[in-house]
Amino acid sequence: KKDVPVANFIMHEIHCSRNIAVCRYCSESIPKSEMKNHIESDHVQVTCKCQMKLEKSLLKDHEVSACPLRPALCQYCDIQLTFSKLQDHEIYCGARTERCGSCGHNVMVKDLKEHPRVCG
Repeated sequence: KKDVPVANFIMHEIHCSRNIAVCRYCSESIPKSEMKNHIESDHVQVTCKCQMKLEKSLLKDHEVSACPLRPALCQYCDIQLTFSKLQDHEIYCGARTERCGSCGHNVMVKDLKEHPRVCG
């Protein structure tokens, strides 16, 4: 999959057919001597703590951006929860009230950022 001078093409093609293979999973050109290691390190199936099965090479990205058990912070109280519990917690947490120091009204935590605009 690289440009090769015409004068070297036949030798290059022979070398590649003897020494290089295309990975059946990712279509990358891999030296035949490293193919077993490539498959074991990149394409073996592993199980995430959320019980999802995926390729080992995809696990880190899954744990950071897609795993329902990844850590997440509540936007209202900064407590750390799992992402799967965050929405329910934020609905509850944002509905709590705090007294406004300016007008004395009880304001829901989720509305505190907007309250100064409407506060007398």
